[in-house]
Amino acid sequence: MLTCLLARADDMGATHAANTACLKTYREGIVRSAEVIVPGPWFDEAATLLAAEPGLDAGVHLTLTSEWAGCRWRPLTAAPELCDPDGCFPMLVWPDGRFPAEAALRARPWTMEAVEAEWRAQIETAQRRLPRLSHLTTHMGCESLDPRLPALLGQMETEYGLAAARQPLQPLRPWTAQTPLAARTDALTTAIETLGPGKHLLVDHPGDESAEMRALANPALPSMAAERAQVTATFTAERVLAAVRRRGIRLIGYREGETL
Repeated sequence: MLTCLLARADDMGATHAANTACLKTYREGIVRSAEVIVPGPWFDEAATLLAAEPGLDAGVHLTLTSEWAGCRWRPLTAAPELCDPDGCFPMLVWPDGRFPAEAALRARPWTMEAVEAEWRAQIETAQRRLPRLSHLTTHMGCESLDPRLPALLGQMETEYGLAAARQPLQPLRPWTAQTPLAARTDALTTAIETLGPGKHLLVDHPGDESAEMRALANPALPSMAAERAQVTATFTAERVLAAVRRRGIRLIGYREGETL
């Protein structure tokens, strides 16, 4: 049985830095799928960049939240049920003790009808702009908001002809939040060296330490820019690429992963 790795780069469309870093981890590293936040302020650039990369699997990162203090985004639809008092998506899906309760979507008067209309608008916008769109994922696990939402996702995958991104994949988590940044490339190299047969999923958020990304950080994630720069460095590290080659690991996207 083959050993396959689906390395996924999340949050294209949120920032210019995320766009360029996600592309770097594909062009120079192990990433084969990029998830796009369609309501994000840098979606237009993301669409342009992805149009020039036919080998990169693109997915809609269905979004109901806008989590950064320094940059917010809004629904594509007229959906006050999904908005905070400023007309932006809330910061969180579920209440979190680090922020006021009203910062969570769960505290808003959301409806299934509003969520479905917004998700359809995001998918249809992406299909117009991303001709090789292949699948759907969710930003910040927003499908957990209600047990009916995973079924809605499956219905929309079928309706829009997209791959099932929730197929069985073994999660690969080579580090924790407590792992020092300098040790994360070694941790991923070691994980790849011992990876068993089957399909494995590695998800993270490439970025850089630019002024743009430092300006986003909220109090809960003060080191976000440094952490995301390390993701980029790790996903493109020669040690990691050498381990993939040495083990004969097949790098896949979601569409390709369906056929294995």
